[in-house]
Amino acid sequence: MKKRKILLLLIIIVLVVPFLGGCHIQNENDRANHQDTWAKIKKRGTLNIGVDDSFVPMDFRKRNGQLVGYDVDLSRAVCKVLGIKANFQSIDWSMKETELKNGTIDCIWNGYTATPSRLKRIAFSRVYQLSGQSLVVRKDSNITKMAGMKGKTLGVQESSTAQTDLNKYPQVLKAIIKNNRPILYQDNASAFMDLQAGRTQGVLAGTEYAGYYATHIANSNNYKLIPATEYPADRVAIGMRKGDKTLIKKVNYALGVLQKNGTLRRINQKWLGIDSNYLGPTNEFTKSNNKR
Repeated sequence: MKKRKILLLLIIIVLVVPFLGGCHIQNENDRANHQDTWAKIKKRGTLNIGVDDSFVPMDFRKRNGQLVGYDVDLSRAVCKVLGIKANFQSIDWSMKETELKNGTIDCIWNGYTATPSRLKRIAFSRVYQLSGQSLVVRKDSNITKMAGMKGKTLGVQESSTAQTDLNKYPQVLKAIIKNNRPILYQDNASAFMDLQAGRTQGVLAGTEYAGYYATHIANSNNYKLIPATEYPADRVAIGMRKGDKTLIKKVNYALGVLQKNGTLRRINQKWLGIDSNYLGPTNEFTKSNNKR
């Protein structure tokens, strides 16, 4: 009889423990979807920001270990407006949503794209960057738009998103460049070398990488970026918990301040080499942010 009771107890434990674990996960999700933590953030005086510290040029470390980048500058500027400090935490990028929901971080701020699947689980700030392709040309070329590449030679990294967009939307560039075919390179560095030497008149590449590369290579003042808005763009925003309604409003407000005072434009010029002051509407994700 005693053995049967022990066996029965073990069976109950095996059945109940997974259930309790599921309840814990559900409670975690409920808390993330309902709890507004702004008062706690304001009291401690810091915003805990989750980053991948190897993502050039958004968040990355210099040789001395210092964290720098586009999003580092932008998040610090936002926090300054809000009267708090930015506290950066390097995280396992594959666990970013989990880190956010369990409260380890307050937001994901790292070139984070607002995708339909993420919108079901995460709340987003207004879009502060349209991440797509850009055409890099020499300043002395007098090229100011895509049409300026008519009959000219274009360089593209092989198997890149830029090549995919070039082929998928041929009317934008492929149909007008010389021979209707770009010169393909193994890497963007080689493409820029040919642009510098005058063997090509333009390079099509991802805006972040192209912008950073073009503004940090030798003689970078010789280049300019033309955003290829004709191609689809990823919408980059800050990911937050759905329950953090106040934080979302505060961050959106601060971004608006930075747009008005020119800080956003300066950060775009510094890190991406583009003259952009773009900021999406505050209500773009309202419906998705409110879904739980």
